[in-house]
Amino acid sequence: MRKSRRNFLKSVLLGSSLGYMPRYAKGKGGRARVVVVGGGFGGATAAKYIRMWDPSIEVTLVEKNKTFVSCPMSNRVISGVWDLNRISKNYSKLSEKFGIELCFDEALDIDSVKREVVLSDGKTKLGYDRLIVAPGIDFAYPEFSGVSKSEIQQVIPHAWKAGPQTLLLHRQIKAMKDGGVVVISIPLAPYRCPPGPYERACQIAYYLKQIKPKSKVIILDANENIQSKKKLFKKAWDLMYEGMIEYIPMAGVVDIDSPNMTVKLDFEDVRADVINYIPPQETGILARKIGLTPKNGRWCDVNFLTYESNLMPNVHVIGDAITASPKMPKSGHMANQHAKVCAAAICAILNGYNVNPKPMLTNTCYSFLDHRNVIHVAAVYAYDPIKNSMAIVNGASGISEANTLEAVYAEGWAENIWADTLG
Repeated sequence: MRKSRRNFLKSVLLGSSLGYMPRYAKGKGGRARVVVVGGGFGGATAAKYIRMWDPSIEVTLVEKNKTFVSCPMSNRVISGVWDLNRISKNYSKLSEKFGIELCFDEALDIDSVKREVVLSDGKTKLGYDRLIVAPGIDFAYPEFSGVSKSEIQQVIPHAWKAGPQTLLLHRQIKAMKDGGVVVISIPLAPYRCPPGPYERACQIAYYLKQIKPKSKVIILDANENIQSKKKLFKKAWDLMYEGMIEYIPMAGVVDIDSPNMTVKLDFEDVRADVINYIPPQETGILARKIGLTPKNGRWCDVNFLTYESNLMPNVHVIGDAITASPKMPKSGHMANQHAKVCAAAICAILNGYNVNPKPMLTNTCYSFLDHRNVIHVAAVYAYDPIKNSMAIVNGASGISEANTLEAVYAEGWAENIWADTLG
């Protein structure tokens, strides 16, 4: 039995010569222990796959929220096509099916020398042999004279972390008068989900077209151009939402006047009835606090063979928090892929095997133009050992024109990735 298990692990984890046995173990009976901080698409997937590939490794998942709320498909909640319950899931299967210890708490700090995660009470500590940090994104709010940081989230929602903010934006649009204006502000790239704001504009316009047809959506994009699916989005705006969506590039927000619902740009002021301000983004606060980002850096640098931090040994970082390779989006699907490569590498390292020298990733991203017409972009990425980076494989990427069959695929993709992440 032990021999067959070792052969199985070797077949799964075979690769380069980067592995070594752990110095010490923190689990019961000397078993290796992995702690995962963050239960999003990256963290939950990594925890699950480590247990699937090597059940001898103890895995603890630290996540402050007891409910997983999916950012993918959340724009459909804003338009009222779906409700929040449809994109809300629980973590119970990770415990019941895979034996993962669920710790619904917040990681306060990490002692990388003692290999301990300090929880929110400051006293409870979780030892680890390997740590995975999947902190997601945080917002780097600029200083606005017309609205405070606390006020901005109550009055001017970002809705960029799915949950209460998603519902707030939906309610604001629903309450808006016919003939009103919704302003969506997009930060400079990189940010989570490059096509997300443009899909959101379509979803809001779809709702307005049905209920408030005299209304308008204005997109203020700090970037020079649309960041993903440019031709397909422009085509949709021209054909499906003629006169309803106005796109303004190089329109970075310099201030927001909340009482007067005005967005100030360098060259003009834009009046709105609803303001959806999506702030600039950076890696989650825990990663910045413990030194996983370079000085003055926004994102974490990692070894793409293992996702181990380039700044902190035995600590791996996955998901939106990392410095992405060129044309690699910060997406839920990509975080799910990071997680599997990272999980395989950790299993290899803890068993003294070599890690895979040629990891490959895939990413598929669907965007709903209305309630049933969908476009998508897909790509395959391969490891480039010279650049220690991931690059799109020649001939292995593409986009689709809008059609209704894609909606079936998109909903199937969502159900599959939720199941793959959460059991």
